[in-house]
Amino acid sequence: MESIKPSERAGRYVRQFSGYSAFMPATLPPDPPISLDGSLHTLLSQADRALGRLDGSILTLPHPDLFVAMYVKKEAVLSSQIEGTQSSLQDVLAAEAKVFSTERPDDVDEVFNYVAAMNHGLERLTSLPVSVRLIREIHEKLLTGVRGQYLTPGDPRTTQNWIGPSGCTLSEASFVPPPPHEVDRLLGELEIFLHSDVPLPLLIKIGIAHAQFETIHPFLDGNGRVGRLLITFLLCEQEVLLKPVLYLSHYFKRHRQAYYDHLQAIRDDGAWEQWLEFFLRGVFEVSQQATDTARRILLLRERHRQLITDGFGRAAGNGQKVLEHLFQHPIVSTVEVQNLIQTTYQSANTLVNQFVANGVLEEMTGQKRNRRFVYREYIDLFHSEAG
Repeated sequence: MESIKPSERAGRYVRQFSGYSAFMPATLPPDPPISLDGSLHTLLSQADRALGRLDGSILTLPHPDLFVAMYVKKEAVLSSQIEGTQSSLQDVLAAEAKVFSTERPDDVDEVFNYVAAMNHGLERLTSLPVSVRLIREIHEKLLTGVRGQYLTPGDPRTTQNWIGPSGCTLSEASFVPPPPHEVDRLLGELEIFLHSDVPLPLLIKIGIAHAQFETIHPFLDGNGRVGRLLITFLLCEQEVLLKPVLYLSHYFKRHRQAYYDHLQAIRDDGAWEQWLEFFLRGVFEVSQQATDTARRILLLRERHRQLITDGFGRAAGNGQKVLEHLFQHPIVSTVEVQNLIQTTYQSANTLVNQFVANGVLEEMTGQKRNRRFVYREYIDLFHSEAG
């Protein structure tokens, strides 16, 4: 049997009838097999342990789903920023709270779509495995009604795409994915790999699958976002994480060029191990960051609960109820507080002023009417990473 050249371990470039060469990825798993020795083995152990600590730390939170909701928004912001959006986490939270501003970027709907796609995928995982069908559903949710809505949401491409500097032609591209008539077959093969019993550690399998998806580049737009969602869906499907709180967009954004270089080195040189080291290092770092954020949230909550108990007098009970609400909706109005605690507007306004006087809330609009108040310290725990 003829041995595979290292440069063709991940696939090879095939000349097409119209003259350009497109990359045809090889069937997974890689051949020769992934070498799990040395630094890759060490990183795998570190990443596994960090994921375990993260999963445990989330379950210690009083309301883990509230933390998850904020984390999904943070990921939506970061993943969308990689694709060129300008909206920040504060923009998204302000839009949710119906704080209207002429300075807000007009691409916040793309971030909302990402949140909707994430939540749809997590809900579907209860009855549908990670599959081509799920990937197509996620892609449709991601692009409907926003930039890219005319690029066939939910449908694999039927034309050739390519990757390169803005405005470059096909002949100038830095990477040309497989031709459109091969996309369905390649996605089908990827699905088979995902559910095969090939003896690979799960994180290694997920790292390989992400790289293969990005190489297939099956859609005209949204491939990066769908590929990053795929990582989280696979971790949740296999119950490595009970809550969807591992997102690598911050790591990929911070090391953007290295990310692209590693993916290209897989295609050009079969450098799977180097990519997997990079991927596992990201899992380790991001898991540690999320675990630390969970710890900080617990400390913040306890500090502010104590502050309310000690300083709010007879209003402490309602104050605690508002504080818990802020962990889900960190931007509020006095009317929202009034509806939450079922009291008069004047009493709600007095309570909000107590929050402001004690530095828990701050007014963010600068207006005398239709004011909104932000739980700044809580947002900053996420916003410091989300930009």
